Amino acid sequence: MSNASSELKAAEGPHIRVGETLWPVRLVHHAQSRRYRLVFDAARAELRLTLPRRGSAAKALRWASEQQDWLVQQVGRAVLPVDIAPGARVPLFGTERLIVWDPALPRALRVEDDILALGGPADGVGRRIERWLKAQALELMAGESRAIAARAGLSVGRVGVGDPRSRWGSCTATGDLRYSWRLVMAPDHVRRATVAHEVAHLRHMDHGRAFHALVDELHDGDVAAARAWLRREGRGLHRYRFG
Repeated sequence: MSNASSELKAAEGPHIRVGETLWPVRLVHHAQSRRYRLVFDAARAELRLTLPRRGSAAKALRWASEQQDWLVQQVGRAVLPVDIAPGARVPLFGTERLIVWDPALPRALRVEDDILALGGPADGVGRRIERWLKAQALELMAGESRAIAARAGLSVGRVGVGDPRSRWGSCTATGDLRYSWRLVMAPDHVRRATVAHEVAHLRHMDHGRAFHALVDELHDGDVAAARAWLRREGRGLHRYRFG
């Protein structure tokens, strides 16, 4: 998506100009708030502005825009959100794919090299791609979880996907596994390392030596490299917005 398109999208709702760039702002009216509070949400790549319940949004935004030194420091290393629509790019298995929409194409989404092609109605393209990605993530990680667990003689309960901000996977004491569906956008080895991590919790609910040894045994690649990728690139997976 071009810078001009990104700025146009940002300008459709509340926004603040930081230097030459428009950044989206989420306004939060809070009954207990007595003053303005501005926070940069790196996971969502947006600014969150809290103001009193009856406070003026216009005044709050003017105040926030005056905090340029702080704003520049906070967003200096961040990237703008990417609104998923025809012509945008979204990663799948670690490779960016161009979204090509044409009403003459079949409605069902198809992967063709570095392209995601689909037809159907123009409205809701982003939401349809999100649903497709979630379905792919669930099918893929459910299969990988059960296959990896079977090799280790472990039993998996239910497998689900969600969109948490603070973790990539979780395992319950009853053997249920849950993953961030956004892992389907990461490289294969990163996703599989996360699956191995959660499957290992079926035997070890802590992070001791035996746990890490089992993760290394279950994963078919470099676990440290996968963890490093998530630390470095993981937040960027949350900047993709699907409408």
